[in-house]
Amino acid sequence: MIFRTQNCISSSVSKLISSATSSSSSCLQKRFITKVRLKWVKNRSIDHIIDMDTDLKAACLLKDAIKRSSTGFLTAKSVSDWHKLLGLTFPVLRFFRRYPTLFHEFPHARYANLPCFRLTDTAMLLDSEEQTIHQTYESDTMERLCRVLMMMKSRTMPLQSLHSLKWDLGLPDNFEKTLVPKYPDDFCFVRTSNGLPGLRLAQWHDEFSVSALQKQNESNKTGDEYRQFKRGKTALAFPMNFPRGYGAQKKVKAWMEEFQKLPYISPYEDSRQIDPNSDLMEKRAVGVLHEFLSLTIHKKTKRNYLRSLREELNLPHKFTRLFTRYPGIFYLSLKCKTTTVTLKEGYQRGSLVDPHPLVRTRKKFYHVMKTGLLYRGKGEIVRPQQDILLDGDADSETEQAETEEEEIGTDDECYEETSATEEDESDED
Repeated sequence: MIFRTQNCISSSVSKLISSATSSSSSCLQKRFITKVRLKWVKNRSIDHIIDMDTDLKAACLLKDAIKRSSTGFLTAKSVSDWHKLLGLTFPVLRFFRRYPTLFHEFPHARYANLPCFRLTDTAMLLDSEEQTIHQTYESDTMERLCRVLMMMKSRTMPLQSLHSLKWDLGLPDNFEKTLVPKYPDDFCFVRTSNGLPGLRLAQWHDEFSVSALQKQNESNKTGDEYRQFKRGKTALAFPMNFPRGYGAQKKVKAWMEEFQKLPYISPYEDSRQIDPNSDLMEKRAVGVLHEFLSLTIHKKTKRNYLRSLREELNLPHKFTRLFTRYPGIFYLSLKCKTTTVTLKEGYQRGSLVDPHPLVRTRKKFYHVMKTGLLYRGKGEIVRPQQDILLDGDADSETEQAETEEEEIGTDDECYEETSATEEDESDED
């Protein structure tokens, strides 16, 4: 079934390329657009979100590690070298002690000088809510996992890569034991070409092979452009949100107009027949990155996670340059001593446009973390249980506070131009 669908897809791509090359756009298979070198521009509101999510992700990963522990707690010694794995720039012990509302410290039963940490009642309550969301939206998670595998050339991903992306994709902590076995007709465990355990798509879903960009155009009120696209008479355009000062530049505007006129190749279609050095392949690569980031619940991920999947996604060797070449679509952040790529259309005024329910629960985690930090600064380590807001009101109050904070920031100059050499150098890593 998979091979039959792939043959149909390959045929459609061949027709698209042949029709494009037979018309006045025959130069698609060579460079004809003058490339514009753009400076990297800092976006403070997105950097602020990445800064917050770094601690939030570390706290949730530690929470899951404590739950997996047979003893129900972790010792300071066992996590002493986890800081890089968690994305922290300081010791994990200091991180544990920074958030006493989530992690309760107590001495080891045999070694009094060895600190141990278990989850507080508040953390357990939040985790219970998170597990309920995973169960409620299990079909949505299954579809998202299918779409990711459908984008791969071999329809397979190493489990190691999936574990790195489980936070971004909204997968449960032990998805290979709780989620995958429930869908034996859709997934199967295999060994990858290098001998590592992997997950393969066992059944292709035509209904899932519609990209986020196609859905956006299909749901458009007019729908004329999308109807023309389905008839093969026009191309789909990516939403653009340029940094301040870029949109008015004539050279940039002309470049983007030519880019948008190129045919749109779905990331779920076979692209092996396209010239890898053509502008058509570049737009296809932008479409793949756009779709992958659309599948993440935070509309962002680390560059290294994408790099490990470069060959499976059929991306160019130096694909990260696309993030700075198209600043109207992507934002490349150097915050927290790592490189994070964000889909700009997913954010507005410092908040997600359409947050997943799991994102709302994670906001409650952050609210408890931040409030516990403030109380600790006042000399109060533990908050009264009744003062911790875990219902919808807490979520709305936190969202309102963050929105006000972002509004204050956006009144000032939010973008500052810096040299693009930092990105070029990091791209060679």
